[in-house]
Amino acid sequence: FHIGEREEKCIIEDIPSDTLVVGNHKVQRWDLHMHDFLESAPGLGMFVTVTSPTSEVLLSKLYGPQGTFTFTSYISGEHIICFQSNSTRFAVIAGSKLRIHLDIRVGEHFLDESGIQAKDKVNEVNIRLENLIEQIHHVTREQEYEREREEKFRKTSEETNSNILWWAIVQTLILISVGIWQIKSLRDFFISKKLV
Repeated sequence: FHIGEREEKCIIEDIPSDTLVVGNHKVQRWDLHMHDFLESAPGLGMFVTVTSPTSEVLLSKLYGPQGTFTFTSYISGEHIICFQSNSTRFAVIAGSKLRIHLDIRVGEHFLDESGIQAKDKVNEVNIRLENLIEQIHHVTREQEYEREREEKFRKTSEETNSNILWWAIVQTLILISVGIWQIKSLRDFFISKKLV
């Protein structure tokens, strides 16, 4: 995505609890002379700020033109990840565009390649088994989070349906009472005019 030098851009990631998130970013600056983005932007960095669903700051750090940030969510929900350049130029003259390459991996699992290349086959199988168990735990956490979201959605739907039912009953009672009032008023009018 593209941003201005002094502009802040945020993205929202829906992340389950106890999940490791790894993000890689790379910044390129627009060159007016070449009319293209430079491969690297020396001296330019990015402030990365991660906020939890409870508005608690999980990460706030300055990185270079390219880097990797990691954090672990401790609560399920929408986490806000914001990026802003550390440009020191004033907003009036900071008209340069920046291109940010971003790769976010949710539920990343680290596999120790040096351990896998061990000569002992039992250790290799053991390491792979531990990695599979970790991935199973991650899938279980994802499923639990989706169940929580589905239950919350179902409760909201049931409350809405209940409210609609009561609103329909109230409307029906209002219509019946207005109808009875109109009939009574019309009857009283006819009696006063001696038409009945």
